[in-house]
Amino acid sequence: MIKEFKDFISKGNVMDLAVGIIIGAAFTAIVGSLVEDLINPIISLFMGGIDFSGLGVQLGDGPDGAVFAYGKFIMAVINFVIIAFVVFMLVKAMNKINPPVKAAPAAPAGPSEIDLLKEIRDALAKK
Repeated sequence: MIKEFKDFISKGNVMDLAVGIIIGAAFTAIVGSLVEDLINPIISLFMGGIDFSGLGVQLGDGPDGAVFAYGKFIMAVINFVIIAFVVFMLVKAMNKINPPVKAAPAAPAGPSEIDLLKEIRDALAKK
């Protein structure tokens, strides 16, 4: 069982997945900082300093009342759209630098089994 586990872990696709997750986590931090520290302040400047994250409605009385924080949701949606656009632009730039590899054309299909059997039949009939 341990040998099977070692074989599973050492397969290329598992290692590639692990590397992808690690790189993705690091990239998430970079893009998050780009949005929070560079892009959101510029957007806030154009919107007159409006920050939606503080918007909400108090549900219930006193300190035990919950807050319906719709402003944080609005900011999350805005951040998602910005992050998606930034990732789109990065992928587009990377595709310009390294164009995607085109798949090799499919090999021409050979004769079918029926065609081969007919050829064998005809060859045997000639003898």
